[in-house]
Amino acid sequence: MRFLALLLPLVLVACQPAAPDAPAAPVAPVATPPPAPVATPIAFAATAPPITVYKTPTCGCCKMWVEHLEQSGFTVETHDLPDLTAVKDSLGVPRELGSCHTATVAGYAIEGHVPAAEVARLLQEKPDVQGLSVPGMPIGSPGMEVPGQTPHTYDVVSFGENGAQRFATYTGGTRQQ
Repeated sequence: MRFLALLLPLVLVACQPAAPDAPAAPVAPVATPPPAPVATPIAFAATAPPITVYKTPTCGCCKMWVEHLEQSGFTVETHDLPDLTAVKDSLGVPRELGSCHTATVAGYAIEGHVPAAEVARLLQEKPDVQGLSVPGMPIGSPGMEVPGQTPHTYDVVSFGENGAQRFATYTGGTRQQ
């Protein structure tokens, strides 16, 4: 356990995305009715298109996020690249919403540690957005589970022409309504 406590700061520094060029823009809270029930990722993922993940070869949390998707039933193809800036830019991922890995599925961009349930929801609801992001690397998000550490509250954010809007919120590793 002490080893993990000593290793965590090194992992977080090694996997940190490049500093954004502009300060983070606030995420607009959106008053929306609760989303329609979503099939569990495992039930839905069997028919979902494959997810393509771009990550650096040395990032352990990226590998753990891929495992989270696979355990949730998604088919995943990974590509290791030394720098993801061009991928993120080509997909229109705002710098302030950046994280350590980027994925694509069915024409959507998925940035960072987005839970598989939200990827499934995105693919079922098909909103008019470019993609989803979990900005940064919040402890407790898929792939960022750290034994002995309390999961952080974090937002899953949709982004596109209308800017960034809250898609879901997780507290203690559980989705809030």
